[in-house]
Formats: sequence, structure tokens, C-alpha cells
Amino acid sequence: MDKNQIAKRIAREIKDGDYVNLGIGIPTLVANYIPENISVVLQSENGLLGIGPFPTEEAIDPDLINAGKQTITMQAGSSLFSSAESFAMIRGEHVDLTILGAMEVSENGDIANWKIPNKMVKGMGGAMDLVASAKNIIVAMQHVSKDGKSKLLSNCTLPITGIHCVKKIVTELAVLEVLSEGGFKLLEIAPNVSIDEVKAATEGKLIIEGDIPVIEL
Repeated sequence: MDKNQIAKRIAREIKDGDYVNLGIGIPTLVANYIPENISVVLQSENGLLGIGPFPTEEAIDPDLINAGKQTITMQAGSSLFSSAESFAMIRGEHVDLTILGAMEVSENGDIANWKIPNKMVKGMGGAMDLVASAKNIIVAMQHVSKDGKSKLLSNCTLPITGIHCVKKIVTELAVLEVLSEGGFKLLEIAPNVSIDEVKAATEGKLIIEGDIPVIEL
């Protein structure tokens, strides 16, 4: 699956009435795939409640951006406020679902997504607050790194953003649930991908039970 297909699959996890925060990268694409039959409020930690789909070229407003500095649209009834108020919402556990990218996820639900050693970063952003506060955490990520190494591990090797917080992962290969007792449970598999490919790409404990359905795109 490509990045847009990952985002489209994750959008099906969103429930009517949810307040949702979208992280930088693949998660921002989810805004384009919210089902029309549900009402969802998208929150950005830079101070916006009510994000709409990405704008068409003629509708771009440079003053309207998300936390990833991408231009966005606002839905009717949207609200703008300071980042302090935004983080009060997050830390007050008013966000139902957070969708984040990650560099690594462990079989215990730990996530590493803010720093690679010896590489310059602007800061940790809001990810640590989000993973500590949201009721549900879904990760959108590539299953393996650019050099072919698994990003679904027994234990994270990069600096940890949060522990025991990730509930579900959607990659270009599969949809997986992180079990409370540990392990990645295979829920769905991408079209034209074999279970053996998922096994080969998963370094952490992979749990396969029964027939695994193909992701509907």
C-alpha cells in the first residue's frame, strides 16, 4: 500500500464524534479520507480545532497551517487559540484518538518517534504529551526502514517517546494490534502481500490466528 492507502485504512478506525489529533507525515493525509457519514473534529496542537481536507491550489491560505507546517482548510465552526490552550486540551485527556508516525514500535506498545541519535532535530514537539494523554493511539508507518530493517521490534532502540501506549499499527504491509500482554497480532494483510513477507519484516513477536483477511481499499 502507498501512504494514501495507509491513511485511508486508518480513517476507518475513527468513530462518530471523535476528537482526533493527526501527527506529522502520513497521519495528516487521514484528513482527506474521513467518512462522510460521521462527524469528527480534528485538532492540531499549534492551536486549531476543526481542520478540514487539504486545500486546492486556489484555496490555499498561508496563514492556515497544521503542526507540520502544511497548509490546511478550516471547517465551519472551527476555532483558533493559543498552543497553551491546545496542550491543556491534550493533557486534560480531551483527545479521543491520536494518529502518529513512528520510527520504531515495540511489541509492548512503546513508541520512538522524536529523535535519531547524532541527528539534529528542532525539538520533541507535542508527541510526548499526546501519547501520554490520548485514549487511543494508532501508528501510521512504513514496516521497514530505508535500509530494510524492521521497525516493529521486541524493544525500541531509539529514544522512547512513550511506553505501553500504541494500540494499533497500519503499515504498507498490514494492520496489526498491539496486545496488552505483548506482541503484534496480525489483523489484516495488504493486497498482494503474503504472510511470509509480514513475518520477514517483523522483528518483534508476531501473532497469527486463523484466516487473515485482505485490507479493503
